[in-house]
Amino acid sequence: MKIKLKIWRQPNARAEGGFVTYPLEGVSTEMSFLEMLDYLNTTLIDRGEAPVAFEHDCREGICGCCSLYINGRPHGPAGETTTCELRMTKFEDGATITIEPWRSKVFPVLRDLIVDRSSFEQILQAGGFVSANTGTAPEANSIPVAKHHADEAFDAAVCVGCGACVAACPNGSAMLFVAAKVSQLALLPQGRPEARRRVREMIAKMDDLGFGACGNIGACEAECPKGIKLTHIARLNREFLKTGI
Repeated sequence: MKIKLKIWRQPNARAEGGFVTYPLEGVSTEMSFLEMLDYLNTTLIDRGEAPVAFEHDCREGICGCCSLYINGRPHGPAGETTTCELRMTKFEDGATITIEPWRSKVFPVLRDLIVDRSSFEQILQAGGFVSANTGTAPEANSIPVAKHHADEAFDAAVCVGCGACVAACPNGSAMLFVAAKVSQLALLPQGRPEARRRVREMIAKMDDLGFGACGNIGACEAECPKGIKLTHIARLNREFLKTGI
């Protein structure tokens, strides 16, 4: 398989970047997208050129690190799939593939395809946790939780914080991310004591960091690799309204 890669190269956060084209032959359709980038970097190193910097960790779709804009879409053409889960079977022989980092002022580029997503961590530090000392793990049925609440909380908890929602949103909003983190705690008894403080402080931090407002466009849900639903944003809004009651 022969492809052409147009990759954003930027040596550091202060330098100007630009696209560099790399023809690449011998790509196997059995490769994942990141394995293809590994193969490219091996080729570049063998030629004495600097490899492309990109972030990765688990390569199992659960860490959120492999955040790439591929052919104009966060994580590429496959629905509900992280970049590391994307396979080269999604691309045709001879295709040109454009690869960029997230484009958002709150995710500044550090180098090549790596961006600084620490703004998400600051939002979580503002309130995305339960501070009660729970001790050892309780018996599973000691605190009854309605099944539909448990299911919804789990659906929200699968958010990996990759930033695709922000990258896809024309306003650069982090509402889907914040909504998922609020929902997973708001639906469980352990999260109720701090519910009002949590939602107030997480939204305040999101605004302070410069994320845009939600326009209910739905691009965040469409591009989320974990299928987080807009209904969680509705719950976030309800939880926020409760803080004023």
